[in-house]
Amino acid sequence: MPDGQRADARRNYARILAVAEKEVAAHGAAASLEQIARTAGVGSATVRRHFPTRRALLEAVSHKRIAALGARAHELTGTGDSRAALLEWLDDVVAYCVSVRGLADALAYDGVSDPVHENACSVAMEEAAGPLLRRAVQDGAVTEGVTVADLITLIVGIVRATEHHPDPAARADRLFRLAVTGLSPDRPR
Repeated sequence: MPDGQRADARRNYARILAVAEKEVAAHGAAASLEQIARTAGVGSATVRRHFPTRRALLEAVSHKRIAALGARAHELTGTGDSRAALLEWLDDVVAYCVSVRGLADALAYDGVSDPVHENACSVAMEEAAGPLLRRAVQDGAVTEGVTVADLITLIVGIVRATEHHPDPAARADRLFRLAVTGLSPDRPR
């Protein structure tokens, strides 16, 4: 939120975001914008003024977690085995996405090519994990041509496919392990 906004607008934003975090945690990306407005004590137009799209709301709700994953990628860059570092980061992404409703949807690519509506969460992840992936590719640990976008798309698909499973974390982890084996079949994890 821009710092130049009036104090009441900043308070509304903070209140809406706090309510949205709870609603997204309870209902995922399908959280009702109208319910968020009611609970925050503002009109739905106020919610839409601060968050013009559902993606904008999900990105704001996910901001802290995306920043934490970015910091983790930076922490792992240049440490130890490049494949192990990349896989450790990807494990963290899978675990976050499984445990935090709405995060996978915030990362999902929606096919929008307009930079104004670019997926800020995915861009942040690509920037943070780019060095990890480049090093793994240079070391021959990951197939050349694999992109961070490919890996995020894979994780989003796995998380969405397993969200209604009785044990989504275990199922997502299993599917991710199968995908990893496919990335580098000569090097089991």
